[in-house]
Amino acid sequence: MRENLKNHKRFLAAMYLRLSREDNILNKDIDTADGAVKSESNSIRSQRELIKAFLQEQNDIELYDSYVDDGRSGSNFDRPEFKRMIKDIEAGKVNCIIVKDLSRFGRDYIESGRYIQKIFPALGVRFIALTDYYDSLYANTGESGIVLPVKNFINDSYCRDISIKVRSQLEVKRRAGEYLSAFAVYGYRKSTENKNKLMIDPCAAEIVRRIFEWKISGMAASAIAKKLNDLYILSPREYKKSLGFNYQGGFFGENEARWSSSTVKRILTNEVYLGHLLQGKTEKINYKIKKNIKKPKEKWVRVDNTHEPIVSVSDFEIVQNLLRTDGRVSPQKRSLNPFMGLLFCGDCKEPMIRRTSRYKDTCKTYYICSTKNRGEGCSRHSIEESRLTEIVKLTLCSYVNTFFEQKKLFYKAKERKVNLDMITEYQKETERLEKEQNKYDKLCDCLCKDLWEGIVTKAEFDYMNHKFKQKAEQLKQAQETYKKWIETMLWSKADCTDHLVKFQDTLKLEEVDRHTLTSMVKRIDLYENKRMEMEFYFQDKYQIK
Repeated sequence: MRENLKNHKRFLAAMYLRLSREDNILNKDIDTADGAVKSESNSIRSQRELIKAFLQEQNDIELYDSYVDDGRSGSNFDRPEFKRMIKDIEAGKVNCIIVKDLSRFGRDYIESGRYIQKIFPALGVRFIALTDYYDSLYANTGESGIVLPVKNFINDSYCRDISIKVRSQLEVKRRAGEYLSAFAVYGYRKSTENKNKLMIDPCAAEIVRRIFEWKISGMAASAIAKKLNDLYILSPREYKKSLGFNYQGGFFGENEARWSSSTVKRILTNEVYLGHLLQGKTEKINYKIKKNIKKPKEKWVRVDNTHEPIVSVSDFEIVQNLLRTDGRVSPQKRSLNPFMGLLFCGDCKEPMIRRTSRYKDTCKTYYICSTKNRGEGCSRHSIEESRLTEIVKLTLCSYVNTFFEQKKLFYKAKERKVNLDMITEYQKETERLEKEQNKYDKLCDCLCKDLWEGIVTKAEFDYMNHKFKQKAEQLKQAQETYKKWIETMLWSKADCTDHLVKFQDTLKLEEVDRHTLTSMVKRIDLYENKRMEMEFYFQDKYQIK
């Protein structure tokens, strides 16, 4: 085969250039804070210039094409440009490969050796590694059989070492509380001064707060998602794209991403909204395999209080408790049973279930132990719903009355004014959405001109015009939503999200509703002797010394 290569009068060469992301990190050619890679790394440019200088001196080699895998690991050959080069070789377009050195070709000594010593000779391909002074056209048996494997083995060892160094660097950053993901989580944006620190995005953060409020009021995740879509609130993915980020997310397709129950649940369970960072949840199997595996929770890197929280600890705790015990709304009912997920048997600790008894013209509703209902032991622990509601109502009012014997915090709460900063942020977001809408309106106008001039067909015009108008209408509806929220805040005399205001409302409680219960009561245990124990949230939070 080598003799056949020597008979070639002219070689069509592939210039292959590669630099791994790990090399970039260590050489500071990549910004790990936001994942933004330079248009072309310095090392790639130097490789290109070296190979061009070599080609200028060769009379028998002509450059066919350049193949650049910038930011691709050398530990495997699953690289897009490498694959394209192999296809061109198989198609007979290329019969020579030129690289700066063997490490640019690959760092897996077994696979690199297989290509250089078996596959390329079989395909009649000349291989040149400039700084390693290797040319398969002139290499002798010793160079191919001994020197190449040794150099490839050294490159493989270097790949393993650099992988370990990068992992160590990232682990140090995680433990220092630096945020390492390419994009900020919904509700936050990266600080302009420090891209490893999260700052609150006022508009998105308010959506997060409303999601938590709606969940506490008794809405299911699917209902929250539907409400957000009906209000034309951009989903996390679409919101990031509207800000100009090249964001795709884990699941995407051709259609616009909408809110879903899974998206809402991810927000409701994410501790980042408490001001904490939990990173390092996955890791690669090894430096040669790209696949990530999940790490056990105890091995996650957790750093508390790294940034400003969006939701309070108490609201987050309420929501987690509801998610563990929540039930579904029956098709016949429009709202969730107020005691669902809160009422338990005091003896077996299983949830109490609601049962309705009808006799002639009377109808009574009871709660009984679910263990007894399944015939698995325990006892009924039966209590009529009206009686339960009355006891809970009296207990709540008594608890709040006792609390308001200490009035200092309540009066402080009443003095709170309208949040003017938030109104300003809403106005900015409305203006931004208006600019986005105007952009799509202009695109519709330009499209009409393109149709008139024959640049687009009627079918293309109809499709794109429909898409642009649909997007413009969604942006218009989103503006209306923010305008309504601004109006609501302007008419409000105080910030009613404080738990103290909830306490005041409880004093005037006329009926026990779901929102009141979930906001204040963590658990109700009912015992067989009719004894009842109620566990409240915030029992010690507002005590005044």
